[in-house]
Amino acid sequence: MRLVSDPVFGEVDLTATAEELAALSLAVGEGDGFIGATSPLDGDTLAGIEVKKASGPGVLIELDATRQVLVISGDPGARAILAANLQTMATAEEGGHLHIDYFPDHAYLVEGSVPVVVNSPHGGMPVR
Repeated sequence: MRLVSDPVFGEVDLTATAEELAALSLAVGEGDGFIGATSPLDGDTLAGIEVKKASGPGVLIELDATRQVLVISGDPGARAILAANLQTMATAEEGGHLHIDYFPDHAYLVEGSVPVVVNSPHGGMPVR
């Protein structure tokens, strides 16, 4: 898994295998775990993703700059929605990406969440 924090746009770019995305989905659903990045730390890369339970409502995605870790926390219902979205990306057979960005009345994200782009294990945009 490769995690890159973009200091200009403030988003995190996540590139992972189907297996890594499935493991992240499971950790998010359970509300516990750490998925380490496989790419070396350099510049804007992150060390991994920590998942933890929190009382809701919603999911907060934040960057722990001191540890260079993306932290996902939230209540079970909101985490379940995010976990399902991640699992969909893990099992999709075509390329593409998923934008996880807060906006008012978002189904599960809370204000202040760091935007994340999850890239398909199959790369690029879907072939039609």
